Amino acid sequence: MRSLKFAAVLCAVALFVAGAAFAQQMPNPYGPNISLEKAKAVAAAAAAKAKEMKVNMCIAVVDTGGQLVYFERFDVVQWGSIDVAVHKAKASVQYKRATLALENAVKSNVHYLTLDGISAIEGGVPIIEGGRIIGAIGASGGSSVQDGQVAQAGAAVIK
Repeated sequence: MRSLKFAAVLCAVALFVAGAAFAQQMPNPYGPNISLEKAKAVAAAAAAKAKEMKVNMCIAVVDTGGQLVYFERFDVVQWGSIDVAVHKAKASVQYKRATLALENAVKSNVHYLTLDGISAIEGGVPIIEGGRIIGAIGASGGSSVQDGQVAQAGAAVIK
């Protein structure tokens, strides 16, 4: 019984320390919501990258509240990629970081999987303008690395 309590305390301390380190990586505050015009430009750049890579994609752009602003789907995609793209974008904006960072955090501490809205797979990237997060892009349809490259290409349009 005593060792069970010790293990529980040890797990709580580890989660607290890891959570504090995770929380310190949020440098960008939220800004105004991304406009439809900018969301379309982000998606167009992402789609161009996907076409260059010859990968069919679903591309979702959300605002700072995680609400869908723009969505683009290639003609030939797996249906599951629709929701995955939206979830990646939402997770990226909610946790203020690329979903690759969430994927890496989960690898070192599975407790992150209990967080609401987590999407711990590459392909979600915050959209940052003037140092402020104005939304996020999520891409799904290829490998997670390909999804990440497509999302990065889209997010890079906004400075």
